Amino acid sequence: MSAIFKEFDGEKQVRRKWWMSQAAIYTALFLWAVICLFPIYWTLTTSFKLAPDVMRGNMIPWWDFTPSWKGWDSLGFSPRLFGEVSTVREEFLKRFWNSTIISVTASFLAVVLGSLAAYGLSRFSYRFGFMKNSDISFFFLSQMILPPVVLALPFLVLYKSLALLDTRIGLILLYTLMVLPIVIWIMRDQFQGIPIELEEAALVDGLGIWGSFFQIVLPIALPGMVAAFILSLILCWNEYFFASLLTATHATTLPVMVASQTGSQGINWWTMAALSSAAILPLVIVAIFLEKYIIKGMAAGAVK
Repeated sequence: MSAIFKEFDGEKQVRRKWWMSQAAIYTALFLWAVICLFPIYWTLTTSFKLAPDVMRGNMIPWWDFTPSWKGWDSLGFSPRLFGEVSTVREEFLKRFWNSTIISVTASFLAVVLGSLAAYGLSRFSYRFGFMKNSDISFFFLSQMILPPVVLALPFLVLYKSLALLDTRIGLILLYTLMVLPIVIWIMRDQFQGIPIELEEAALVDGLGIWGSFFQIVLPIALPGMVAAFILSLILCWNEYFFASLLTATHATTLPVMVASQTGSQGINWWTMAALSSAAILPLVIVAIFLEKYIIKGMAAGAVK
């Protein structure tokens, strides 16, 4: 009888430890989620505050402060102004369209070019002077260490001579060059994790190098390509330095418009928060939408 009670007590202790460990894990995850999401919450609520509410640091709507549409009024996106013509809204949509075209095109080009370069580095042996494949890969990644301000004057002179100042094409080329190293690094590891025997079997079955790449390797590497595209899109969308340096009126992007809310009379926090909320929303939607495709791509690659 005592042995049965001891066994029962042991099961209770094991169960209690399991519940305690689960509670600790979920508590830590909840706290981390709060820390990560708090800046977004703060930005969104600030867009509905007035100046006194911003200065007092009120945080909870309808508890600490009464929400106001002042920040969205300044952009022409409040319910009261939806049916009216707004020059600020038109300017915002113009810069939003610029950011979308430039970021998506540059990310797509970087993923295409970076995937081809990474596939070559993972499957073939190269030698450029004393540099081999690993050295060439590190050389690409080392370009991320270079401070952007060092390239300011050379790009100004180059773009002026090529008539690329204040153009979308100029920013697309620059952003593609900017995110290409990280895409190459991500995709090289992705291709190295794919067994080369799959391609050899495809070659034996009659597929060429390009056929095995598009039909065998590419579907398996799709999750890495989607992840690289999302990371490139975020980096291009949030880039401010070169956008403010190389553009003036026609090709300006959203980060430049957000930074322009600072002036001699102070910062319009409500307008800046509304602009930031509108700029963050597309990235959140894209990340949620493409997350499903990342999981689907991983499952499809595992099956194949």
